[in-house]
Amino acid sequence: MGNHTPVGTFLLWGFSSFPDLQTLLFVMILFSHATILAANVSVMVAIKCTHNLHTPLYFLLGGLSFSETCTTMAIIPRLLVDLRSESKTISLSECATQMLFFFGLSCSNCFIMSAMSYDRYTAIRNPLRYATLMTPKVCFQLMAASWVVGFLVSLCIVVVIFNLSFCDSNVIQHFFCDISPVMCLACDYTLYHEMAVFVFSTFVLGGSFILIMISYVFIGSVVMKVPSAKGRCKAFSTCSSHLTVVCIHYVFAGFVYLRPKDRDSLREDMLMAVAYTILTPLLNPIVYSLRNKEMQVALRKVLDNANRFILQMVNERTLNW
Repeated sequence: MGNHTPVGTFLLWGFSSFPDLQTLLFVMILFSHATILAANVSVMVAIKCTHNLHTPLYFLLGGLSFSETCTTMAIIPRLLVDLRSESKTISLSECATQMLFFFGLSCSNCFIMSAMSYDRYTAIRNPLRYATLMTPKVCFQLMAASWVVGFLVSLCIVVVIFNLSFCDSNVIQHFFCDISPVMCLACDYTLYHEMAVFVFSTFVLGGSFILIMISYVFIGSVVMKVPSAKGRCKAFSTCSSHLTVVCIHYVFAGFVYLRPKDRDSLREDMLMAVAYTILTPLLNPIVYSLRNKEMQVALRKVLDNANRFILQMVNERTLNW
């Protein structure tokens, strides 16, 4: 390593360039995090407690909500602590663990969305055989495969990056241990490492997106054979929520992880990562609830039950006083 000084810890620089905005950012991100948790947990509870939603589509949607909730938990609590702390250091092992879980869960999200597109194709192509083709066992296998493949890819990326030697600068120009900001701090970082990470990223984002597009090409070919315009609109409407979520997810993720990198692009990537880690998990349950009447009804029941429970607790405490 020559005269280089080995690095034992990193400094998550994040939003330190805006010291006057730390409190405002803390409040905004805390509110967003609470909203993400409330929205996604409400979706999961609604699916669990509503018999009409015990279908393959909603099983996969519940899995996506759970995965996205865990994804934000890997990033945002640490970010909130750093915003209120003078010390923003993170050890190499903690950094590797955060990267492993964040990208493992993010990759899983991509494959779960691919499974959801296959589910929509099966429902439209074979409506009479849908229940026999998309059994609970098949749904569980699709979900498990999404998680296993996602974490295997993430593990490969982490191994590639943390086998590098880190020296001299230890400042990560990001609010979490993202791939490019960490990798560019390595002394022996080469084009080989960049290409290896790019191949893994392309496999996840490009591969899952191609699977989704193939499903929708087949869906389109089936729907166009429906004789009535009303029937075609009804068939497409069952896919609209999923397509909206896919577009939001892949636009942000593709911009951050598939475009050419240089040190000057790290600040842009950080701003896009805010949208990717906060905006996407927040919009997904909103999109599905706004565009789905069954989900709206289920969520109203969950909120009504929650309100009744809170009022009952308040009344009991009032009587005890």
